Amino acid sequence: MPSGRTLLTWVALALLLTGPLAAAAVSPLLQWREPIYIAAGFAGVFGMVLLFLQPLLAASLIPDVKGSVGRRLHRYLGMALIAAIVAHVGGLWVTSPPDVIDALTFRSPTPFAVWGVIAMWAALAAAALALFRIRLGPRVWRAAHSALVLIVVIGTVLHAVLIDGTMEAVSKFVLALAVLGATGLALARKKPWSMLRKRRPHA
Repeated sequence: MPSGRTLLTWVALALLLTGPLAAAAVSPLLQWREPIYIAAGFAGVFGMVLLFLQPLLAASLIPDVKGSVGRRLHRYLGMALIAAIVAHVGGLWVTSPPDVIDALTFRSPTPFAVWGVIAMWAALAAAALALFRIRLGPRVWRAAHSALVLIVVIGTVLHAVLIDGTMEAVSKFVLALAVLGATGLALARKKPWSMLRKRRPHA
């Protein structure tokens, strides 16, 4: 039987994972919107939820989901995150191609679009980097992957906070803080950049 602390952790995780999606489902901003636009919006929310889970899995911070199981789930959810990004951008492209083109070419007058595109490219770069993981070696891989992930997190949080869209305000800010907190905690625990420091020669 799980301990009280473990149970509270799972309850908190469940609320953080389902709360933003449930709040978005009843958003009045979705009224009169096309189904493809709604699907694109929810893909973005789902992607942000995954962004909260990913650092927790990478740093083995979720109870009973550690070791090889956590690493495997981290890889699968990484692929799901890329799929969510593609669905998000693709759905917006269908509903308004000029806006997406302006965003992708950094000509959009809205800052949230710029941060969203920065986060998207960083996420795609992090995924592409995985193809060269063995060649890069563990030290370079972890440092480069962590740097890209940090850009993804900051860009996504700014994108979400600055836009008035599918997400409900309170749940959005709570999830944004959770994403930042989880990422910071994971980086503090894994210390990916410390591995790049050269060892001092013995006197």
